[in-house]
Amino acid sequence: MNRGFVLGALLVVGALLAALGARSGQSAILQNRSAVIQVDKIKDNLYVLRGGGGNTAAFITTNGVVLVDTKLPGWGKPILDKLKEITDKPVTTIINTHTHFDHVSGNVEFPATVEVVTHENTAKLMREMRPVTGGPEQKDVFKENNGRGLPKRTFKDRMTLGRGNERVELYYFGRAHTGGDAWVVFPALGALHAGDVFAIKSIPIIDANNGGSGVEYAQTIAEAAALPNIDTIITGHNQTTLTMADLKMYMDFNREFVETVETAKKAGRTIDDVVNSWKVPERFRENGYLTPDAYQKLTGKPISERLRANVEVVWKETK
Repeated sequence: MNRGFVLGALLVVGALLAALGARSGQSAILQNRSAVIQVDKIKDNLYVLRGGGGNTAAFITTNGVVLVDTKLPGWGKPILDKLKEITDKPVTTIINTHTHFDHVSGNVEFPATVEVVTHENTAKLMREMRPVTGGPEQKDVFKENNGRGLPKRTFKDRMTLGRGNERVELYYFGRAHTGGDAWVVFPALGALHAGDVFAIKSIPIIDANNGGSGVEYAQTIAEAAALPNIDTIITGHNQTTLTMADLKMYMDFNREFVETVETAKKAGRTIDDVVNSWKVPERFRENGYLTPDAYQKLTGKPISERLRANVEVVWKETK
C-alpha cells in the first residue's frame, strides 16, 4: 500500500497504514488487520465497521448478515474475522454502493455463495475498474481472481431485499460521485448508507471517468434527502454517523460549488482563477467542513489537486 494508491480524501485510514508500514516494514497493525477495524453499534442489529477503506455496514438478519461495501484489497478476511465477534451468522449478501476499489475489493475474499448486489451501472464499471478522475488507477482484483466477487444481481431504480423489519431498500437517484451510486436504506431502523456520494464533510470526488457528474450531484442528493423517516446517515468514510440535516447541508455545499464554477465560466474566468480563489464558505467551515490545511493533514495531499479535478469536471459539463 502506498500514497499513490490512495483515493484522496477517501482513504484516510489507508494512508495512515501506508505511513506506518513504511516506517516499520512488517507492521503489527498490518499483520492483524481485523484489530484495526473499529465496530460501532448503530441501532439494534446494525453495525458499522470502520477502517481499511470505506465504512462497511453489517445488518444482522435472521438468515444471515447483509454487508454494505467490503473495503480495500486484503480486507475481506479481516471483515469476516471481526464479524465473528458480533455474530455467528454467515454473510449472505454484499451490497456495493459504487465501483471504487476501497469499497469493493474485499468481495473476492468472501465465499462464492454470497450474493453480490449493485446498481446496473456499477456492475458494468466493476468489470472494467477504470482509473478515477484525477487519479489513481484502480487495482482490478476481480480480473486477478477470475471474476470472483463481481455482482450477479442488479437493479435499475429500486430494489427491496428481505421483508418486515429485516427489509433493505436500494435506490438509485442519478449520477453524483459515480454513475452507479446506490443508496441503501434500513427502513425499520431509520438509517441510510450514503456511500461516497457523502464521504466526509469536504469536497467530493466527482469521478466522471466512472460516470460521475458535478452538475447533477446536488439534485441526486436532494432525491435521497427526500426519503422519509431517516435520522441516521452512514457516510462513506466519516468516523461518526451523521444526520439528514447534514446530508441536506452537503447538498447545498455541492450546489453552491457548482454555481461558483458555472458563474466563473460564464464570466470568462479560467479554471486556474477558480482553483486559486475558491474557499470553503464560512457557514460550512462552522459546521465542520475541512479547511485546506485540515484536508492536507488528513489526506497527505493538497486540496488543490482534488479541487482542480472537480472544477474541470463541472467546467466540461457547463455550456
